[in-house]
Amino acid sequence: MTEETHPLATLTDAGLEALLRRAIRITLVLGALASLAVWKASDWRNAAMLATGTVISAASILEWQRLIRFINAKLDQKQVPRGAAVAIIFFLLRLIVFAAAIYGSLKCFRGSVVALLCGLGLAVLATVWEAVRLLRN
Repeated sequence: MTEETHPLATLTDAGLEALLRRAIRITLVLGALASLAVWKASDWRNAAMLATGTVISAASILEWQRLIRFINAKLDQKQVPRGAAVAIIFFLLRLIVFAAAIYGSLKCFRGSVVALLCGLGLAVLATVWEAVRLLRN
């Protein structure tokens, strides 16, 4: 009986970067298509809420990607890239900015909260999709 290594155990830093880049692209494409479909089926307010959630999702993946890069550099005992402290501060400030964007979109667009939540969930969906795709290969 041969022992195979788990695909996640062989995942390199470059592979993780590529996975997250694909997840960002999937999030944006699915969000744009879903927003167009919602606009056509419902109204522009719900489409704007979905688009707002999509943009926040894609930006969240981007911030996680940046944070993972710094953590991996620290774990590999490499020199931490310039601006590590700034990236961590922006990661924390991102929560405040995105909360303000969510609040602003709810007040301004007055669309469906469900559409916003669907847009926010696209990041999870795209990341899980890419992880499952990695495990199947």
